[in-house]
Amino acid sequence: MAQVIEVKVPDIGDFKNIEVIEILVKPGDQIKVDDPIISLESDKATMEIPSSAAGTVKEIKLKTGDKVSEGSLILLLEASATVAAPAAAAPVAEKPAPAKSDKPAAVSAPAPVAAAVAPVIKEIEIKVPDIGGFKSVEVIDVLVKVGDVVKLESPLLSLESDKATMDIPSPYAGTIKKVLVKTGDKISEGKPIAIIDALIGGTPAPAPQTPAAAPAAPAKTETKPAPRVEPATGGSARIHESSDYRSSGLAHASPAIRKFARELGVPLDRVRGSGRKGRITREDVTAFTRAVMSGEQASGTSSKIVSLFESPVVDFAKFGPVETLALTRLNKLGSQHLHRSWVTIPHVTQFDEADITEMEAYRVSNKAEAEKQGTKLTPLTFLIKAVVYALKKHPRFNSSLAPNGEELFMKKYFNIGIAVNTDQGLVVPVVKDADKKNLYELAKELAALAQKARDKKLPPSDMQGGCFTISSLGHISGTAFTPIVNAPEVAILGVSKSSMKPVYINGKFEPRLMLPLSLSYDHRVIDGVAGAEFTKTLAEILSNIKELAS
Repeated sequence: MAQVIEVKVPDIGDFKNIEVIEILVKPGDQIKVDDPIISLESDKATMEIPSSAAGTVKEIKLKTGDKVSEGSLILLLEASATVAAPAAAAPVAEKPAPAKSDKPAAVSAPAPVAAAVAPVIKEIEIKVPDIGGFKSVEVIDVLVKVGDVVKLESPLLSLESDKATMDIPSPYAGTIKKVLVKTGDKISEGKPIAIIDALIGGTPAPAPQTPAAAPAAPAKTETKPAPRVEPATGGSARIHESSDYRSSGLAHASPAIRKFARELGVPLDRVRGSGRKGRITREDVTAFTRAVMSGEQASGTSSKIVSLFESPVVDFAKFGPVETLALTRLNKLGSQHLHRSWVTIPHVTQFDEADITEMEAYRVSNKAEAEKQGTKLTPLTFLIKAVVYALKKHPRFNSSLAPNGEELFMKKYFNIGIAVNTDQGLVVPVVKDADKKNLYELAKELAALAQKARDKKLPPSDMQGGCFTISSLGHISGTAFTPIVNAPEVAILGVSKSSMKPVYINGKFEPRLMLPLSLSYDHRVIDGVAGAEFTKTLAEILSNIKELAS
């Protein structure tokens, strides 16, 4: 009979009665040592609790909303045939000096639940980790040779882009058996670097360091040196990782993100998290690496705000009562993205009107049919159809400009983003393959995406891959506005409130329902003539209900 192990909450500093905000496993799941099993959240930090043993989850002993402290029972685990000691006890190749602090800097794994398996030597191929999307980066220095004994995270080689230098650390401790690259080679993510006889602490995975794989606790040590980004030759920057930054307690990140950051040599306390309550995500770490390798200011923000001038610091309280209102995460991320788009893209906005009299009549007459199909036809549904039609006729609008500014990526798919306002800020869910769906299918998908956005249940996958964005204020008011292009797209359509106007047709004025259109576009890609032709096409198709409803 398999051994049943009780997995409990390890030392999480002085925190008690911390709320469980998420259960990350379920009965029957196969988990390894250090796999995250629950997420906890205090008023100051969010942390994931890793498993202290490997095996099959037999029973979950708590639920979301429960309050837990050190020693609280999390789950029962049927141990694997070979149970490793907890990750904190695994490495034997290096023995970190204990932190000189009254409190532990990070969560220590509990005492072993079974006899520790002696470290084994395993031949492993080390590859280049994710270096922020860069390719063909030159190796300027190979820092190890055959026979060298390296520690976990010892630098193996140095890479240099045209603006920055970066060390690649070893994800294992052991002896270098073979070096697979040489100075001058061009390498990318996934390229084999070396073969190492790695010391593995009884499991087939790399042995995490103490206390790196555990959740960061709020306690701070007083003797840890600060990580640094040091200048390199030619004004570039070299990311140097201090193995001590992970236990500073300043960075809120899961064990998986900490491991990813160690692989890149990124000091987490220099990275500002975009997740809930400042939590660091994988995208934040990648963005930091990309910024440094591109020669940008390594300011620690996940998305760099392009600033031409610094804003003056003003004490507004001198002039009267003030209230400070914190921006939501969406507000902050949205403002950074929009500011960058506005500063880096030369905008032009083309204004026009579309006669939607017949379209509106068709929409109203088909209200019952829409209800029968469990949906509601809105003007936005017709706008998506019209935009797809116009994109097919003017394919340059369905493109993205390459980062080097020398070529266009012409897209052969039609994914339309729709700006949705929520109480947390603006989000843009994307209707995928809009060209393959009829009006009722589009209406259903629109309603579902909008509801998920308002319920804060919109996954990142539903906000990616857009080709063109529609921002509609027609349900509110206004006659026109200048929307900001949603980079890396090259155009965005703004729609204002429709109104009845006298239109001169066949020698007389007739009342027609006119819809104001505001098309902003990237003038590097689209010229004024093309912009006017696009809005003309939109107006024509919106006036042709037979074509639009087909």
